[in-house]
Amino acid sequence: MQFKSVKNINVTNKRVLLRCDFNVPLDEKGNISDDFRIEQSLLTIKYLIEQNAKIILMSHLDPKSTGVVKKIYNLNEVGKKLTELLDVPIIKIDDCVGSEAENKGNNLRAGEILLLENLRFYKEETENNLDFAKKLSVLGDIYVNDAFSVCHRNHASITALPKFLDSYAGLLLEKEINILDKALENPEKPMIAIVGGKKVETKSKFINRISEVADFIIVSGLIKKEIQEKNIEFKYPEKIIGPEENLDALDIDQNTSRIFREKILQSKMVLWNGPFGKFEEEKYAAGTLAIAYAIIESKAFSIIGGGETVEFLKKQDILYKFSHVSTGGGAMLNYLAGDELPGLSALKNNEKK
Repeated sequence: MQFKSVKNINVTNKRVLLRCDFNVPLDEKGNISDDFRIEQSLLTIKYLIEQNAKIILMSHLDPKSTGVVKKIYNLNEVGKKLTELLDVPIIKIDDCVGSEAENKGNNLRAGEILLLENLRFYKEETENNLDFAKKLSVLGDIYVNDAFSVCHRNHASITALPKFLDSYAGLLLEKEINILDKALENPEKPMIAIVGGKKVETKSKFINRISEVADFIIVSGLIKKEIQEKNIEFKYPEKIIGPEENLDALDIDQNTSRIFREKILQSKMVLWNGPFGKFEEEKYAAGTLAIAYAIIESKAFSIIGGGETVEFLKKQDILYKFSHVSTGGGAMLNYLAGDELPGLSALKNNEKK
């Protein structure tokens, strides 16, 4: 899928309204416990700094609350983390629309960065409210979407903003799409998809579509159990493999782990979304860890996605041993399943020149 890229326009001295995803996990004190998504956003932010753009960052934090202002979910800690990672000062304000946002945005100098407050403090964000999007649009000259992980959401900052501004794809979003397209259109073979977790209804369409290009699909015991109980039919059921017994087990048994490992070691490309078993407890994490190390040992081109998977691999200090770690979980699955992502459609359909 092709989009107009931020690389192909002159952004010097332009106010660039950049939609990022800073929805990072927090501990009980409100401190950032995993800054992976912030780190990934630096690709586009650094590019805009180098191009002397006036950068206005916007994001949400906390996937559950909307229209409610909760101090723990303000973006102050995100601002501090960005300052640390970029080694440049961040101007942070306590709102995302209104006179202060407009004044600060208008007075930005080339290369400066303004961070707006949590978009979801306004219910209009998740309601995809056009008036709210218009209020956001006056802050920028150009809109750039770099938040692949929320492109499956029909929200104001994702799908309505392109109606008001020239709109472009950020470097991270481009990277995500190019790599996923490679998996769908030109995969290295043999290719294996690994689907962990549960809730087969959110993954069955992905399993069905990826089976057209993958040689095998490894599924968790809980996914296999749901497939059997709900009698879900797939185009290529013979490609789907999972544990033979104890489908409710809290971890993968040694025999299953060996079978999975043998398949993975033969692969040239691996797609992985979702851990296996009760991985949160160390005594049940051996199976998920075995899968991770088999992928690394295989030297296959590996694409990893899903918040729990990423968090687990980062905790094990092996996250960066994989070829591509996606910022998206649901968005990655939806895209690979062939679903239309509203955020991508909004960029593609943007006709402003």
